Amino acid sequence: MSDDTQKDYVKWFRHSSPYINAHRGKTFVVMLPGEALGHANFSHIIQDLALLASLGVRLVLVHGARPQIDARLNAGELATQFHQSLRITDDKSLSAVLQAIGEARITMEAALSTGLPNSPMHGSRIEVVSGNFVSAMPHGVIDGVDLQHTGKVRRVNTQQLVRSLDAGAIALLSPLGYSATGEVFNLTYADVATHVASALQADKLLAFCDADGVYDQDGTLIRQFTLTQCQQHIEHKGSQLSDLVGLALQSAYLSCQQGVRRAQLVNFTQDGALLGELFTRDGQGTMVYSGHYEQLRPATIDDVGGILELIAPLEDKGILVRRSRERLETEINQFNVMEKDGTIIACASLHPYSEIAELACVATHPDYRKGGRAQALLEQLEQGAGKQGIRRLFVLTTQTAHWFLEQGFVPGQIDDLPIEKQSLYNLQRGSKIFFKDI
Repeated sequence: MSDDTQKDYVKWFRHSSPYINAHRGKTFVVMLPGEALGHANFSHIIQDLALLASLGVRLVLVHGARPQIDARLNAGELATQFHQSLRITDDKSLSAVLQAIGEARITMEAALSTGLPNSPMHGSRIEVVSGNFVSAMPHGVIDGVDLQHTGKVRRVNTQQLVRSLDAGAIALLSPLGYSATGEVFNLTYADVATHVASALQADKLLAFCDADGVYDQDGTLIRQFTLTQCQQHIEHKGSQLSDLVGLALQSAYLSCQQGVRRAQLVNFTQDGALLGELFTRDGQGTMVYSGHYEQLRPATIDDVGGILELIAPLEDKGILVRRSRERLETEINQFNVMEKDGTIIACASLHPYSEIAELACVATHPDYRKGGRAQALLEQLEQGAGKQGIRRLFVLTTQTAHWFLEQGFVPGQIDDLPIEKQSLYNLQRGSKIFFKDI
């Protein structure tokens, strides 16, 4: 290993440490289509899942089997029909469906049992538990078409699942469900994964598909969807998505709608996509989230280090006035921050002078300067200032005058500043002065 490669590895490993700590003890539901089981990257996916388990992540794996079923039916020269994207499972095809799903499940179990000395899974000793975790009922007749042995999830046995996870096992669920009458139903793996994730109130749904995620009309990867944005995209652009991406996005939306905090699309064709998604700040795919992924909040004393790290490059360039740690600690209650996965990516402070206040230390991380975050911080500070009876803001800046003009600030003079601030004005620095009535 070269020195540069080793340095890159050490840097990546150190930066992944917060995510390792954050994911430990969390419950992830992983949705893996049957197409992934036959892909060249399948062994790497299994290795990455084994790594997650070794790091203390509680895993529920839900696998699909559509291509395996197709192959079985074709081999038996059995015709298959679909209605509203659901396979019609009749008496003749049910046996082949069960064989194909069983083969897919055994493939997963065998892969998770690998432990040769020369393999990445050496010593993992993973316990895999499968069972009748899912109760099902028939889809019945839709538009006059009887789907027969094709069913839908009725209930998830969460207590049984939780006991397995508490024991340190990986729960492996197939797209099958059982009824109280002893019948077995062919389910979609997406239906199973969605219901399991919501029943467990999982911390994440990881939906594997055959692309990095969802792209906009310009071919740019969409990194985040709120629930509303996701719903709108499905309604207006859903028909343009590939089958696997569309299924993954629909499951992500439904899961988050039912209480799962985050759902992420992961590319099963790309080696390391899962680790890149989970152990880097921005991930690699499209994420759907039900709450505020980037948290906008008042700063606390614990944020001092993060703020100093954020503003240091701007201080070095002379854009911001230098602040010592001691000063920042004293003024921390005047700061608001935007946090993403434990990292401060934007900050701003408000310093009152009676009915006027100074807006200061407005900073955004270089990687996040085009998302309106500084504007969101400004709006939050303006609201807070209004509640304090402050009716006017002022700001001193050397290099960001145009941005403040765009936010409704107007030029002012030194004489317009509060008396206390006039005496502290640095003539050598020559900052431009702007005001805004709120």
